[in-house]
This record gives sequence, C-alpha cells and structure tokens, in this order.
Amino acid sequence: MTIINAYNPAHEAHLARRERDMVARRQKLLGPAYRLFYANPVHVVRGEGVWLYDPEGNAYLDVYNNVACAGHCHPHVVAALAKQASMLNTHTRYLHEAILDYAERLLRYFPAEIAHVMFTCTGSEANDLALRVAKTHTGGTGIIVTDFAYHGVTEITAGMSPSLGSAMTLGENVCTVPAPDGYRCQGQNIGAVFAQRVRDAIGNMHARGIKPAALLVDTIFSSDGVFTAPQGFLAEAVDAIHEAGGLFIVDEVQPGFGRTGDRMWGFQRHGVVPDLVTMGKPMGNGHPIAGMAARPEVLARFGQSLRYFNTFGGNPVSAAVGMAVLDVLENEKLQDNARMIGEYLRAGLESLARCYPVIGDIRSAGLFVGVELVHDRKSMEPAGNKAARVVNGLRERRVLISAAGPSANILKIRPPLVFSKANADLFLTALDETLAEVSPP
Repeated sequence: MTIINAYNPAHEAHLARRERDMVARRQKLLGPAYRLFYANPVHVVRGEGVWLYDPEGNAYLDVYNNVACAGHCHPHVVAALAKQASMLNTHTRYLHEAILDYAERLLRYFPAEIAHVMFTCTGSEANDLALRVAKTHTGGTGIIVTDFAYHGVTEITAGMSPSLGSAMTLGENVCTVPAPDGYRCQGQNIGAVFAQRVRDAIGNMHARGIKPAALLVDTIFSSDGVFTAPQGFLAEAVDAIHEAGGLFIVDEVQPGFGRTGDRMWGFQRHGVVPDLVTMGKPMGNGHPIAGMAARPEVLARFGQSLRYFNTFGGNPVSAAVGMAVLDVLENEKLQDNARMIGEYLRAGLESLARCYPVIGDIRSAGLFVGVELVHDRKSMEPAGNKAARVVNGLRERRVLISAAGPSANILKIRPPLVFSKANADLFLTALDETLAEVSPP
C-alpha cells in the first residue's frame, strides 16, 4: 500500500486550535477532494528566497518547491508584475509587444528546430494543447505514458496521469509502460529496455486498431521516482515512436528552466530534439504562466484547421513576469548554481548513504534529486513507511520535502535554484538527525 504524504483528519486532535479550525473551514468551503501535505500541516503566510514563514515568524527551509525557481517573491519578478499590472493586462487578440518579446527570447533557449511557442496558464493546459496538436498532425489517437506519470488535471491529461491514484480511469487509447528504472535494471541497457517497452506498447495499439499519436514523458520521470541516468537513454525510444508515425512530446514542467544544471531543458540531456515541449510552474516563479513550444511543421495542420484562443495565456502581465524570471536565471547564473550545489548536495547524500543502509539509491541531475529508501539493499523492497516518517520528521525540524514513486519511497528533493551550500548543509544535518531516528545505522 502506498504511503501518501498527506494530512490524515483522524489526527486532527494533535493540531493546534487555530490550524484545526482552518482545516475545518477548508473541508467546509473547498470540499473533500483537496489534500494537505504532512501529518502536521504547515501554515505559511510569507515567503522569501528558500524560506517559508509561519504566522509566528518561524522559518521553514523549502527543499521541495520547483515552482519558485528564482526563490519565493523575488523582488525583480514582483516589480515586473506590479509595473505591468499597473499599465495593462488583456488578451492576445490585440497587438502587444510583450508577448512577442517574450516569445522571441524564450525560443532562443531551444534548438533551431523549435520555432513556435503558444501560451497557456497552466502545465495541464499546455499538455492538453500538445496532445490536441499531436492528434491533429498524426491522425492518431494513441498516447504512451509511464506507469506512474503525472501530466495534469484536465480530463484528458488526468487520463494520462496514473499517479493521481488507483481510482483514476486512464483514457481509452492510453498505454502505460514501466519507467526507465536503472536501479532495478542494473546491468541492463536501460535505453534499450525502455525503447522495447515503447515498441511493445505500439504493438499493443496496433493490435487494437489504434494509431499511435505520441510518446509523452516528463524528462526527469519525477512522479515515477526521478530517473536521471545515463544521459542519452531516451534516444532509442524517440526513434521507436517516430518509426511508428507518432510524435515525441516532452513535459518540462518540472525539470525545465535550468534545474538539471548541465542543461536548460531535460530533453537536452538525451541528445534529442522533441516535436513538442510543454512548460509551466517555474516559468513564472509562481505566477500562472505556461506554454507549448513546437516544430513549425508539426503545428502547421493544427493552425490551419483550428483556431486557438486562451483568454489569459500570454497576457502582458504574464509575459512581463516570464521575462523577469529569465532575467534572474541569467543574471544570477542559477543554472550554474543548480549544477554546483547539486553536486555538493549529492556528495553529502552519498556520505549519509554510507551510514544508513536504508538509502538504497541516489539519483540526481542538478537540483533535482531522488533518494530511494529501501528495507534491504539486496531485495530493494521499497520502504514507503520509512519515507513518510522521514518526510514528516524533517517537517518537524522545519525542513520541507516530499516523496515520489508508486510506493512513495523516494525522497523528492528539488529546492528553489537559489539554494546555497549553507542551505544544503542545514538540510543534510536535519536529514541525518531524522534518519537516525527512523532507521538507525
């Protein structure tokens, strides 16, 4: 049974009165479908850099939030938002230079083959749009995703997000394949293994009379458990979907915008050029801006046969925010910081692994890290219960992370890109103390 990092109402007696009252208000006003992180939910009122603050002014180290890639409430981003909001905010059916300036600048980060960009408000919308484009271009309907993927919350993208839960019904023409888990495929060519799984899914589609439209992957496989190595392992699977007449769509909502350190985009680590790229979350440092970049030849038929309109996608305020985020990424060299601090953090985690056998594997690319906890390194049995205790133990030390994977046994570590060595040391010390309690060496 998967151990979910979520508040359990059965434990409400342990909450302070104020937070207990807030939980009751949430349930009354927002309904039963929402979830809170942590057995003891965190009440935050302010953010700055890598820190979140509760009403008493206690600081929590954010080692989880890829949304605020430039750091919470970065002054330059906030100023850009306020300035543009004080002048104009409207839709894209009027001429306005902001969206053009931003599109031009954003596309410079992509290979030359990617030359168009369309804007949405969320990553879910971006993935939804990419799927519509893929189906229009190929004439196919079959989509391949990984077993525990997450790609959004619209009806079509939720139907391609098995990580939403066992009650989530996948789309009729959606095929799932196991993620490229190099930890459990040791000694095998993980690229060849994953490509064969994709070919098997394509064969399954053909047997059911379904024409493939796309292979859709998050290039860090974050919900599946963070699979990063070896670089280049996706190339053969890309060839497989192209040979079948389908497109390769990359979901860069989580790994994009320099997080992997050595590259701006996760797909670049694999030496491939996708047909469609979706973006979101860190694109606006918390402001709701997202988008889809495309090869012109892939977008052509969709543009000729359908019109696209999104009231708020690409509005002047969002464009100004997006430009400001790129300013910060460049001026503060955050991609370089992700690489350097990521290496430092990994070294610290490897040191802890020598002390704690519960750490079975460490997988990382820049400041995106997965630490797999197991009951036994030989059996590799997932230790989801211990991961939940670690996550909640860190929360009590005012350090925030989460867990991923089908068994929720992979510690998911992805702090804002302004994370420093001092921040990493604080996290590593807290993790050491927590592991000593949860699974002593």
